[in-house]
Amino acid sequence: MSYVVTSQFQLNKAVAPRLPAATPEYDINYINQLNNVLRLYFNQIDNIMGQLSTSSGIIPALTVYTVATLPSAATSGAGARGFVSDANATTFASTVAGGGANKVPVYSDGTNWKIG
Repeated sequence: MSYVVTSQFQLNKAVAPRLPAATPEYDINYINQLNNVLRLYFNQIDNIMGQLSTSSGIIPALTVYTVATLPSAATSGAGARGFVSDANATTFASTVAGGGANKVPVYSDGTNWKIG
């Protein structure tokens, strides 16, 4: 199983539920209420996991940018990934520059987009 996150879809958010207060004695109604709350919460988690997973064997493509249209590396944050279609070099870990015809993956180091 592989997990995929794309910018085309917004994931739902699951908020941890407020659990019912326990009773001092065993109470079947409390147990049923607790089970219902947990069931709803885990259903939300399962739905999010369903949005992330794919079993089609197809790896979705990253958005293809030109170097000039890449979002800011600082705003994107260290570790963000992208793909450019006009890099002028293919040297791993070098700062990407446009003007060429090389198609390369890029990553943000938090300051610059690097090839790799």
